[in-house]
Amino acid sequence: MSRSHEHGPHDHSHEHHEHDHSSARGRKLLAAFLLTLLMLVAEAVGGLWSGSLALLADAGHMMVDALALALAFIGARLALRPADARRSYGYGRLEVLAGFVNALTQFVLVGFIAYEAVTRLLHPGAILSGVMLVVAVVGLLVNLVVLRVLHGHAHDDVNMAGASLHVMGDLLGSFGAVLAALAVRFMGWNWADPVLSLLVSLLILGGAWRLLRKSAHILLEGVPEDLDVGEVEQALRQADASIRDIHHLHVWQLASGSRMATLHAQVQDGEGAGAVAAIHRLLRKQFGILHVTVQVDAGPCTDHARDCLGHGHH
Repeated sequence: MSRSHEHGPHDHSHEHHEHDHSSARGRKLLAAFLLTLLMLVAEAVGGLWSGSLALLADAGHMMVDALALALAFIGARLALRPADARRSYGYGRLEVLAGFVNALTQFVLVGFIAYEAVTRLLHPGAILSGVMLVVAVVGLLVNLVVLRVLHGHAHDDVNMAGASLHVMGDLLGSFGAVLAALAVRFMGWNWADPVLSLLVSLLILGGAWRLLRKSAHILLEGVPEDLDVGEVEQALRQADASIRDIHHLHVWQLASGSRMATLHAQVQDGEGAGAVAAIHRLLRKQFGILHVTVQVDAGPCTDHARDCLGHGHH
């Protein structure tokens, strides 16, 4: 029995590319944080001045978002730190934790907006619609800029996805504030302010739930969403003629785009090196899995039966 742990011939260049990509993400998140912080102050002042719940709710949302973007920025920066004796895989999973926290803060925000909206519906107050409209339009434009800055993140990058979700919520909040300001100014519908705030909070809730599920799935080391373990196993069985069986296969994602796999491969005597090389090539090219650990078994699995259970175990 032997073990093989490889990264593939071009992994160092891949790691360098990932480092540059993480640096770029950090710069984007910092710019988004500064713009959000600036707009937070403007909306808070404008909301208090005009008496608009939509602006105050969006300011509260931006306050949570400023913290979320700061967490995402810190997560992206820490992810650049190399592995050490205590963190042999490095700090990349901090990005996933930041995305998870971002999703949780959205649930808190939705509860706050819902409470304030019901209170305003029961006890309406005067609203300066002109001030509200100007601040809401500026907020809408700033959020469009921030969303553009964050645009283009990988589909499985939950840290950037979390930041983008918050900004999308801000964008919806600003849009709702604009509609509410127009309704109050030209229709006299003061109730539109809390009602639109409540509707926006429901939209935020759906996105927060999706992000929570995705980040929790990664933290629980679930299989990447676009991969099927059965399909991976079947492909591995055909990777090389010397492979007799594939079992104890696990595929998970350490952080954004960082896929990993471990498996046992039963091979013909003397054919271990060729089988391992074929396994690495297949996983890298067909499934984008670069970090692979293979245990080669010349005969039946020698581990305890309980430890060897998994896909392909006979």
